[in-house]
Amino acid sequence: MTSGMRMQGKRAIVTAGASGMGRAGCMLFAQQGATVAVVDISAERTAAVVGEVTGAGGRAKGFVADLSKPGECRRVMAEAAAWMEGVDVLWAHAGSPGPVAVEGIDIQDFDAAVALNLTSALVCAGEAAPHMRTAGGGAMLFTSSVAGLVGSTFSPVYSALKFGLVGFTQSLAQRFAADGIRVNAVCPGPVDTPMLPAFMGRNVDEAGQAANQARIVAAVPLGRLAQPHEIAHAALWLLSDDASYVTGVALPVDGGYVAR
Repeated sequence: MTSGMRMQGKRAIVTAGASGMGRAGCMLFAQQGATVAVVDISAERTAAVVGEVTGAGGRAKGFVADLSKPGECRRVMAEAAAWMEGVDVLWAHAGSPGPVAVEGIDIQDFDAAVALNLTSALVCAGEAAPHMRTAGGGAMLFTSSVAGLVGSTFSPVYSALKFGLVGFTQSLAQRFAADGIRVNAVCPGPVDTPMLPAFMGRNVDEAGQAANQARIVAAVPLGRLAQPHEIAHAALWLLSDDASYVTGVALPVDGGYVAR
């Protein structure tokens, strides 16, 4: 680890921190001086990320939880805060593609998508806020999507939930401003992560998955998928003191997708 870092001394919680963008964030935040609580449903992947961070000289600990369950959110937030003796930074990154269907939708599938994409963010934010007030301020970040800025015909349920996170971001930014707590959202376009094939492959075969991915990449002006570290760097900026006057923003990191 090097000196002069942008998260020096910060105590950070990253949910869904064991793969893709979350993993990239954990690695980057630790590299930039943060103590990192890596929260994920997979014990194996969580341990692997903690090993990578500590192997590089950083400080991290893993916390395993099913964040679709509010009680698990509360438990893991309390455990992480106790280990770090407070919370300065929260990246509520957990989410899932959710169902494609509208007609004939299985409401249990819808409820599961709400629980992970929206309810977990709400509960984690509510648990983090008192710790940030005690610390004199802090920064929260939610992972929305370009589908939270422009409607998705491909995935309307996912889009609705990600729009909800943008509204939640704007509301909390105002609610927590007096406490010195900034609240923002990052809105990725298509990213080369383990979730992308699952997202593109719902209810289609392998050829259909490839066609779906090709269509969305063709709609990106930069003409390619994002890499996880590109989203993590945007998250770092929004959560660091470099963005000290930025709150209530939903930042597209999308290769120009919403600018079309």
